[in-house]
Amino acid sequence: MAKNLTVGSPLRLIVVFTLPLLIGNLFQQAYALSDTIVVGRMLGVDALAAVGASGSLQFLLFGFAMGTSAGLAIPVSRAYGAGDLPAMRRAVTTGILISSTIAIAITLIGTLGAPTLLTWLGTPSELMPQSTTFLGVLFSGALATVAFNYLSSVIRALGDSRTPLYFLIIACTLNVALVVAFIGGLGTGVGGAALATVLSQLVSVLLCALLIWRRMPDLHLRRADWRISLRDIRESSRLGLTLGFQMSIIAIGAAMLQFGINGLGTNAVAAFTAAMRVDQVAVIPLATVGVAMTTYVAQNAGARQWARIRTGVRQALLLAVGMSLVLGLLIFLFGTNMVELFVGSGQGVVVSMAHRYLVINAALYAILAILFVIRHVIQGLGSTFAPTMAGVLELVARGVIGLFVVQHVGFIGVILAAPAAWIAALIPLLAAWHFHRRRLVSDEAADAARALAEEPAEGCLQPCPA
Repeated sequence: MAKNLTVGSPLRLIVVFTLPLLIGNLFQQAYALSDTIVVGRMLGVDALAAVGASGSLQFLLFGFAMGTSAGLAIPVSRAYGAGDLPAMRRAVTTGILISSTIAIAITLIGTLGAPTLLTWLGTPSELMPQSTTFLGVLFSGALATVAFNYLSSVIRALGDSRTPLYFLIIACTLNVALVVAFIGGLGTGVGGAALATVLSQLVSVLLCALLIWRRMPDLHLRRADWRISLRDIRESSRLGLTLGFQMSIIAIGAAMLQFGINGLGTNAVAAFTAAMRVDQVAVIPLATVGVAMTTYVAQNAGARQWARIRTGVRQALLLAVGMSLVLGLLIFLFGTNMVELFVGSGQGVVVSMAHRYLVINAALYAILAILFVIRHVIQGLGSTFAPTMAGVLELVARGVIGLFVVQHVGFIGVILAAPAAWIAALIPLLAAWHFHRRRLVSDEAADAARALAEEPAEGCLQPCPA
């Protein structure tokens, strides 16, 4: 089931690896979409806004877990690319311990602190009861969400992006059925939507574990694999927690922006929620190419295939930018229809605000495409400073606009927040890629010189003396 990404055409490998991951991410987004559509159409705009008002807190805590999982998978991918299976399994066990700790922390913070955190965000009082209920149920199942993120990251680290797709299709189908049954049939309200997501994630976890047990013997853990050194913990923590922190920084910026949006009223919150749901689906192809590059770069770095990394990055950038232009055109043509899926055709003000958000942001998707690719390439190389700085600048951009600009210019400030954050984040990433690209050229030259020096001269069984 594992796949070696260090041999073969870089573009073909990236595309083949990306396609199942893309489809899988689309189905994963269907969790949120099915919740939003059913909540918005069956329970009304207030319920939709209540779910949306909790979005930044979900992003803050679960985003940290997702970032950490991606970081914890980098040592796994690097060791697999180098052919060091014992080191790979030690990296997996280290990740299990770190992920379990994070899951417990998210459960406690999310379930006990949700009302306070929502109050800090300035959530409208009429939305508080439903928002609190939704978050309480969702965070009570944090263990399933964190486990799925980690197991799927480990499976992808070994080059298998296809099999988890089948699990997501099953889980997504289950989620849609449960949301309709809980809200439409049992009348459970927004809490039922959250419960459906938790149960569907749990099914995904069980299927990932079954896959590893039956089809991926390289990941069968032994007693010796649990003898983790401080070096293992430091390396996994450095990559995992740093990437998690980067996601949290971005989420804090999103929370600041949410504060500004909440002050604009229920229509603005509902419009932003509907637009973000569409936007999240639209940018999945761009984000997926980026995620694929982390595994591709990490495996090739472990195998010291420096030229392949540069070639893969160049081809991935062309692919992602081309996709961004197509996606922008689709948003321009069909954005209004997609927004109406969530709120219906009778909410003209909400639809108009959401469509304006989508059109302006989609016109600038090429910037986001470059951002996704370069960020994940640098992470795949094991560097954390530039991506962290990018996250800080995103925080500043979203925070300044959310706290100070939105209250003066209104919803147009909300629309411009994301592009401003993308541009700010891209500056340190492009500088870092320039540095790393030059280093890759130097490493390639050094490896070639070393190989030439070690090659026996003609007529010699061993390297001949100079």
